[in-house]
Amino acid sequence: MVLLRVETLPLFPRVRRALIELLASLGTEEWKRPTVCPGWDVHDVAAHLLGVDLANVSGRRDAHWLGPRSGEHLGAWLAGFNDQWVEAARRLSPRVLVDMIEPAGRQLDDYFAGLDPERVDAHVTWASKRPVPVWLDIAREYTERWVHQQQIRDATGRPGLTGEEFVAPVLTTFVHALPLAYAQTDASDGTTVQFAVTGPGGGCWHLTRNDAEWELAAGEHAHPAAEVTLDADDAWRLLTRSPTAADPRLSGDHDLAGVMLSAVAVIA
Repeated sequence: MVLLRVETLPLFPRVRRALIELLASLGTEEWKRPTVCPGWDVHDVAAHLLGVDLANVSGRRDAHWLGPRSGEHLGAWLAGFNDQWVEAARRLSPRVLVDMIEPAGRQLDDYFAGLDPERVDAHVTWASKRPVPVWLDIAREYTERWVHQQQIRDATGRPGLTGEEFVAPVLTTFVHALPLAYAQTDASDGTTVQFAVTGPGGGCWHLTRNDAEWELAAGEHAHPAAEVTLDADDAWRLLTRSPTAADPRLSGDHDLAGVMLSAVAVIA
């Protein structure tokens, strides 16, 4: 599997500061606004973000895991785990949530900083069925924090963290979901499909079929058999199954391009 290295660890404190400033600015009624996460309001998504950090510190650093039982589907287990935490955290006031986010996140930052990012023993299930480098797992954690903050910003009408320095690492991480999406798609060797994203943080990536595998590469291909084009704000929404403002533009072989629309860069 070809991977496109992305460095996200320095972004964790910046995204967290932005989250704290955002939450501290919200009025009482804004905490109650619904988000795109089914059944969750702004308070629930903020509580989930706190829970993600606490669970990661407990599990990764302290080896205190409460994982799925043997044979239990990971996505279903995780959804239940998250709902249990959010339900309990509804007892916490917005101020308590905000006050806890920084110390919890800083502990996880410190843990991540002590890891070898090139060690290949991490798992990102939507990107590969095989172990991946630690840096990709950390990048996945970054995308979760960025995406959920965007959902809060959308729900409260606040501007998003849409600068290139924040968005580009999200999209470069998410495109690692494309080879798995095409894994069962047959084509002759040399066939190429392209994913083009416009706007700040966007870019161009392509997959080429070689020896029964689809290989990911950055950059534009001269003659793709199929291409999907959309802007950066719609790209991350598409890959996380969030509502998009506009449909992607497909060109070339629409059946081949359409497979790209099935890619999911979240645990489902």
